[in-house]
This record gives sequence, structure tokens and C-alpha cells, in this order.
Amino acid sequence: METKQILYELRTKNGLSQDELAEKVFVTRQAVSRWENGETVPATETLKLLSKLFNVSINTLLGSPHPLYCQCCGMPLDDSIIGKNDDGSLNEEYCKWCYADGTYTYDNMDDLIDVCVPHMAKEGFSEEEARAYMKEKLPHLNYWKRHDELSDQGKFDAFKKTLIEEINGLHIEGMPPVTKLSALVGSYVNLEYPLPNGAKVKFLNDETAYLGTQLESETDTGFCYGVVANVDFILICTYGKGGSDPKLVMYKKR
Repeated sequence: METKQILYELRTKNGLSQDELAEKVFVTRQAVSRWENGETVPATETLKLLSKLFNVSINTLLGSPHPLYCQCCGMPLDDSIIGKNDDGSLNEEYCKWCYADGTYTYDNMDDLIDVCVPHMAKEGFSEEEARAYMKEKLPHLNYWKRHDELSDQGKFDAFKKTLIEEINGLHIEGMPPVTKLSALVGSYVNLEYPLPNGAKVKFLNDETAYLGTQLESETDTGFCYGVVANVDFILICTYGKGGSDPKLVMYKKR
């Protein structure tokens, strides 16, 4: 699909007139008309505004001329899993598990491999094959090639260590000690918890990245503990297979 068609579909899908779109990206209605007629293409700075407005990549706006891959883990990227900068704009270099709200979530290559291997095993790789593949691939990706320049020198890992100590210090009965926290997107862990009045409530934002983990109960093999946290809070819950029957154990502000 060409840029002119993509812009027309995004504008109409979002219920905007040409005048309204022009106002949002600081151009004239005539400029929008020329884009949709295929006479011109938005300038680079305008493409950035359109990308943020419609929550799609510039690559998509330009008709996807090349495939995108996360430059930290190597995952193929589409608009739904692209990481975001701290201003909410999309960063087309990374997935939302490796880069969240302007922060790189992995400082150690082995930690990333440990997270990726179980997922690759579900795709038919043996653990040995998955590890060998990742060890060969990752050093060629931009993040790891520029790691000394891009890394926060362990600050994020230090924050995770502090969180882990706080969580384990809560001494939740039946919950094993937390040893690692990984980046999790809200939509994957935003469970609905029942209230005494029969209503249900969610505590997370589907679009926000958090740190978290899943732990099997030490006393009952029928359910797991879920841990989600960030700079503001720690949430601990239990649930059955596939996230069934979720129960809130603790929601603690930090």
C-alpha cells in the first residue's frame, strides 16, 4: 500500500477531517490533500508527528519499504510490539520488551538469552540450538555492537536488584524468592481482579511496560504467583492456568 492510501485510511479511521489532521501536525489542509493525492510525501519531522499521532511506525507510513528487527533481541517488528521513547513516540530500532519508555531493559546478553530460550523452545528449537543461535546473532545487532555507548552502565540492573530485595522482603507465604525480573507489557499481565461487590478491576495500563515474573507456588502446584512492579508500586497476585481465577494478594505503593 502506498503512503497516500495509508494516510487516507489512518485519517478516516480516526474520524479526522483533512483540516483537523492538518491542525494536529502543523501543516495546511492543502498539504494533507497533496499527500492523499500522491503528489507529495510528508517531510521527515511531519512523519514523526504522524507516527506519534497514529501510533504507527514511520516505516508503515512509507509503505513498509524494509522489514524491521529489534536491534537488541533480533525479533521481527510490527507496529504493535515496537518500543517507545520516553515521550511516547515509537523507536523503530527495538521491541517493547527490550526498550520501554526510553529505557533499555537488558544490560547483560546472557540474561536476554535466558529469557528468549524458553520461547524459542516452543517454536521447535532445542535449548542448545536456541542458545547457539542467539550467541551467534546478538553480537551483530546494533545495541550490542554499541553497548558501551548505549548502556546505562548498570543503573537499570541496580534498580531491578533493589526491587527484588523489596519484593522478597515482603515474605509472601508460599511464594518462592524472586531471582529475576523481566520487562513485561501491561496488556500481557493486566488481569481483572474481582471485588467483594461483584465488580472487577484492573490496576495496570495495557500500553505501559513493567517489570515482573511468574513463580510456581511452593505449597500448591495448581496455581502461580505473579509479580509486577515499577518505580511506583509492587503488585502480587495468584492465578491458575492461563491466568484463570486471579486473586490480588498485595498492592503496595513504593
